[in-house]
Amino acid sequence: MLHYHIRRLLGISLLAVTVGLGACTSSPNTVETGPAATEESAETTEESAAETQELTPVSFTLSWLLQGVDAGLTAAVDRGYFAEAGLDVTFERGFGSADSITKIAAGQYDIGEGDVYAMIEFNEKNPDQELVAVAIKFNRSPLSIVSLAPSNITEPSMLEGKTIGAPAGDSARRLFPVFASVTGIDGSKVTWANVDPKLRETLLAQGEYDAASCFSTSCIPPLGKAGYPLENLNVFYYNDYGLNLYGNAIIVRRDYLEANPEIVRSFVAAYLRGTKDMIADPDGTFATIAQFAEGGVFDEETERYRLDLALDSLILSPEVEENGIGGIDPARLETTIAQVVEGFGLSNTPSVEAVFDDSFLPAAEDRMLN
Repeated sequence: MLHYHIRRLLGISLLAVTVGLGACTSSPNTVETGPAATEESAETTEESAAETQELTPVSFTLSWLLQGVDAGLTAAVDRGYFAEAGLDVTFERGFGSADSITKIAAGQYDIGEGDVYAMIEFNEKNPDQELVAVAIKFNRSPLSIVSLAPSNITEPSMLEGKTIGAPAGDSARRLFPVFASVTGIDGSKVTWANVDPKLRETLLAQGEYDAASCFSTSCIPPLGKAGYPLENLNVFYYNDYGLNLYGNAIIVRRDYLEANPEIVRSFVAAYLRGTKDMIADPDGTFATIAQFAEGGVFDEETERYRLDLALDSLILSPEVEENGIGGIDPARLETTIAQVVEGFGLSNTPSVEAVFDDSFLPAAEDRMLN
C-alpha cells in the first residue's frame, strides 16, 4: 500500500494536507430516522448529512518533518476522524519546537505540537502570547545522550573528560546541567562541540566526538542506517536518571482556546482517537503516512523504525497503561516544571494548571488503551 501511495504521489507536494468532505462519515447516533426506516436508508441519510456538513478549518503545525511518529495524526486524517468531528484540518511540517511554538503564538497556526517545557520558557518571555498544552503526545521525553558502544560510555559519570556534540540550542544540551546534577556528573569536565543538526549523527559515527545530545527519535534511526543499531548504542534517557519529563504536547494559544473551546475539544478527541489506533495497529496506521509525505518521498524502513522506537520508549509507559493517553500526572508535572525552571534559569515557576489544561481531554474511559 505504501508503494502505491508513493508512486501515485511522486512529484506532488502534499505537505499541507486537507481533510476533504468526501472522507467524512457521521456517527449513527447523530442521524434521526423514522421507526420504519431500514438500515440501508439510515446509512444513506448518514452519508447525505456528512456531504452537506460544513467543516471548520483548523491549521496545525508539526514540530518537525512528517515522520513515522505522526501516524496517529495521519490516521485521524485518512480515516475521517477530524471530519467526523466537524473539522477541516490542514497540517504542515515544523522546524523544531521553538519555531512551532513561536508560530502558534503568532497565530500562524491554530494548534500545533511542541515541547511542553520549551513552551514554559516561551510563556515567561512572552506573557501577552500565553500558550497552554491540552494533550500529551509523548508520555516520556526523547531528551537523551547517545554514544556508540565502542566508546564504552556505559554510565553517565563516564561522560566526564569526554566531548559531546550538539547544536547550541539543543534542549538536551540546555538541560544537561540538571541531568549532570542529578547523576553526579561534574559538568566542568565535559566539553561541548557545536555542530549542525544535519551533521550530528554523521560526525558521531565518524568519531569526531564521544557522544551526542539529541531527541532519541531524531538521532537513533540515522545511526542505525550508518551501521549502529540500537544494540550497539549507549542511550541515556533523561527520564531514566531523575528527570521524569514529559515530551511533546498539543499546544494552543490561550486566547484561541478561550474563543474556540469546542474546536479544541473536538480536535483533541479526534487526534487521540488516531493515536489509539496507532498504538493498537502500528502497521495499519503507518500505511496512512506516505500519501502525505512531501513530494511523495518517504523512507519506509527508517520511519517504521522511528515509530517502533517512539512507541516503546516515549508513548507507552506504566502511567499510560494505568491512566490512558493524553493526560498528565499533576505531581510529576509539578516536579519537572521546577527542574526545568532551574535548568533554563527562569524567574517564575508556573502552576500545573497554567501549563496544562486537562478540561479539553475526552473522558478517561475513552483514553484507555484497549
